[in-house]
Amino acid sequence: MSVLDKRGAGPGHPLPGQSSDAPGDTVPGGTGQGAGRTTRTRQRTGRRGLTLALNAVSVALGIAVWWLLASAGFKLPTPPEVVSRAGTLIGDGTLGTDALASLTRVLIGFALGTAVAIPVGFLMGWYGILRGLIEPWIQFFRTIPPLAILPLAVVAMGIDETPKIFVIFLAAFLACVISTFQGVVSVDRTLIDAARVLGAKDLTIFARVVVPASTPFILVGMRVGLGSAWATLVAAELIAAQEGLGYRMQNAQLYYDLPTIFVGLISIGILGLLMDRILLLAERRLTRWQERR
Repeated sequence: MSVLDKRGAGPGHPLPGQSSDAPGDTVPGGTGQGAGRTTRTRQRTGRRGLTLALNAVSVALGIAVWWLLASAGFKLPTPPEVVSRAGTLIGDGTLGTDALASLTRVLIGFALGTAVAIPVGFLMGWYGILRGLIEPWIQFFRTIPPLAILPLAVVAMGIDETPKIFVIFLAAFLACVISTFQGVVSVDRTLIDAARVLGAKDLTIFARVVVPASTPFILVGMRVGLGSAWATLVAAELIAAQEGLGYRMQNAQLYYDLPTIFVGLISIGILGLLMDRILLLAERRLTRWQERR
């Protein structure tokens, strides 16, 4: 518990994330905080159920529109054709091998980019001198798409996994470092000053005030960085790759194999969506104190 939490909490000042229900805040079937929490739990469960139902309806409508467009003469494979091709690729192990190769590249590049971006963002936001030294380079490289650096990376690093992972790392890093930096500089100055008045040292303020307040920004930056990593992956796999979803799609393009291209697109979308949902779950767990709609 932070300095502010210890000294600021009281009967009239609940901690972030705690209920402020007064004894008079009652609902039928219960009284006080317990009944209030039960009601809020039911409301959250109901909202999640509605969201899942809407997601299912949206997916069904999307597939229906896709099928109609394919039936209307557009050069699109029908959903059954894509399912059939996916079954073939799964059966011979091709899809699993490609998905594993792509997922490994994304995870390594994304993890490295995030691991470097978070401390760099904190240092930029906390120390003005480091901000002045680092920020121009961050802004400079942000204007250069990671894909534009890919040819240079191939020449400098060879044609193995290193240049592919490097450009993915760069995409994730640039997206996350700015968000982390913005989170640090956006911390309410009043909280920092109050902690200093209560006797907290810089390390305590950083760990107990700045880091928790910056966490939502960091997680948003990670989600953006994850999307950038997947977007960069496909182009990275077009160069000297022997396996991967991007490589398989490029190879299918040469033979006008639209079902295989669709299988690759859908696989990337599903993997990216699952990883994003994991980050979203982590965000909800780590920022329970934050009010949500």
